[in-house]
Amino acid sequence: MNPLLPRPTRRAAAALAVLVGTALGGCQADRATTGSLYPHDYRARHPIVLTDGTRMLDVFPTGVGHLDPRQTADIDAFVLEYRRYGRGTLTVEVPRGVGPGAGAAAERTLLALRRLAATGGVGSHEFVVAGYPVANPGLAAPVRLSFQRLQAQVADKCGLYPQDLGFSTPMTNLRNEPAWNLGCATQSNVAAQIADPIDLVRGRTEGRLDTARRVKDIGQVREGKDPSTNWRQDGQTNVSSRLGL
Repeated sequence: MNPLLPRPTRRAAAALAVLVGTALGGCQADRATTGSLYPHDYRARHPIVLTDGTRMLDVFPTGVGHLDPRQTADIDAFVLEYRRYGRGTLTVEVPRGVGPGAGAAAERTLLALRRLAATGGVGSHEFVVAGYPVANPGLAAPVRLSFQRLQAQVADKCGLYPQDLGFSTPMTNLRNEPAWNLGCATQSNVAAQIADPIDLVRGRTEGRLDTARRVKDIGQVREGKDPSTNWRQDGQTNVSSRLGL
């Protein structure tokens, strides 16, 4: 430091040297030097994992307790999923502490659910009935179906911000790192769309070949013909003739 400079100028020069050194340190690629707190890749911060989760379906009694076509279709799909992926029993929870009319409708809904489950292949030993208390009798209380199954979900809880996004220290700004929660919602949406979590572990085996189609295509190639299908915009393409059926 030049001793001839006045004291305020020397202080400004020292502060400038500190800032320049800090900025140069933030440009280093070494994570140990920059002091990175978490991975930059959102797939590493919020990985999709396989867990034993609970699948639930709320069935709201309508009328005197019958099932409308919409809820019947939902129950059929839910029972099919249970037969294919479910573990343990299919639990049906009936609301307790509701009015006489709502209680009777829930019991009739339970009987309808039992019939649909039996039609779907659920045995009596797999169909378990329980009750749950209703906190507010004035609200609609559904009959709840649930079972355990393997499913994909994000390992972390979304909505967490370890550091304030509105105000941070200069060192945090110089690291230029993404927010912790960035990418968590995307990962959660991807995990929710996975029908069979085993697909994340390994690929599926090759399915059955269409022998008739393959033989026809090979024959056309040998004859020097184009084996592709000429699709028409008016929807009049005869697929059966193209397949040799």
